Amino acid sequence: MEWPLFDLRVKAGSVTLRPVTDADLEVLVGLFPDDFDLDPRAERFRGLDVRRDRRRLFAQGIWRSRGTWSPASWCLDLAVEHDARLVGLQSLEGDDFPVLRTVDSASWLAPAVRGRGLGVAMRTAALGLAFDHLGAVAAVSSAVPGNAASLGVSRRLGYLDNGISRSDSPHGVVELRHLRLTAEGWRAAGHRVVVEGLEPCLPWFGLAPS
Repeated sequence: MEWPLFDLRVKAGSVTLRPVTDADLEVLVGLFPDDFDLDPRAERFRGLDVRRDRRRLFAQGIWRSRGTWSPASWCLDLAVEHDARLVGLQSLEGDDFPVLRTVDSASWLAPAVRGRGLGVAMRTAALGLAFDHLGAVAAVSSAVPGNAASLGVSRRLGYLDNGISRSDSPHGVVELRHLRLTAEGWRAAGHRVVVEGLEPCLPWFGLAPS
């Protein structure tokens, strides 16, 4: 059975987001940056060096998102295309989404394409899908204080500070800065996002096709 979301496309600026295929994984694991922190609770495999184990964890995370998907709680992993090549990953997550109507996001870019505004474009695309088509009322994001790129993207898109917490990480306990963007704040900015192929996907988000 083919994953029904594979035909979904979300476009903003110079980037196109589409659900990650297994063929994409072969490219993305080669681009996966060393500075992206994985879940510190994830099991490490003895016998694999750190780089190979990180790639294994990344690939399994994509498969897990598909395998555990439900309309109530889902994680949509989107490959990021720029100039007809893959350059990174943008994830959009809705936990207890039919009730909370809140999405979280995570992303990474290959180091070679950073500093070109692609981080803003890919987050914009994901937010356009969430707010304009899935009925989200809020989006949240979190980053350590040293992650200036992530915090900068959030603030540029209108997120507001939403508290600080402490979290475990591969580097020990760290502070996380939390930010939040409302649907009203999103719409006031007037972003243009193009979404294609969504209607067959709507039941997977617990929504009825029009």
